[in-house]
Amino acid sequence: MKNRKLKNSELDRINPEEYKASEKTPLIIILDNIRSLNNIGSVFRTSDAFLVKKIYLCGITARPPHKDIHKTALGATDSVDWEYAENTLDVIAKLKKEGVYIASIEQAEDSINLNEFTIAKDKTYAIIFGNEVKGVQQKVVSASDAVIEIPQFGTKHSLNISVSAGVVVWDLFVKMK
Repeated sequence: MKNRKLKNSELDRINPEEYKASEKTPLIIILDNIRSLNNIGSVFRTSDAFLVKKIYLCGITARPPHKDIHKTALGATDSVDWEYAENTLDVIAKLKKEGVYIASIEQAEDSINLNEFTIAKDKTYAIIFGNEVKGVQQKVVSASDAVIEIPQFGTKHSLNISVSAGVVVWDLFVKMK
């Protein structure tokens, strides 16, 4: 049979302990006041797929364990390191002290199109995704080193956060490898 679909047993998956011990992509995700539990779970699942170093859950963003997060994360909350912080700006300040480059994913003046964003091979990056309605808080955008925008050409000019995370994480993963 041509192009036979692989069975789950053929996918050579690692377990959560092997994941935790593996070399991570120098990429951190900050979720700034995400209200949808399904979006949070989807970001965990995407993060697991591309060996993201850590996720920060900030503000109103819900935390595991929660059945609706688990429904979309499919166990990725057990593999991906995460931490809750009430204030996104505190996380940014902490990461900047560690030399992490901070980029908000948002539509803003002087934003850099994702396809034009270049990375340094020896740097860790943190990308911030904002609330489904209001986006990344202005004070968080202002505290960022850069703003990255996903180019869009249709009439809506917005993507669901889980889709945005998939697009951005994949693009940065490829650039980092």
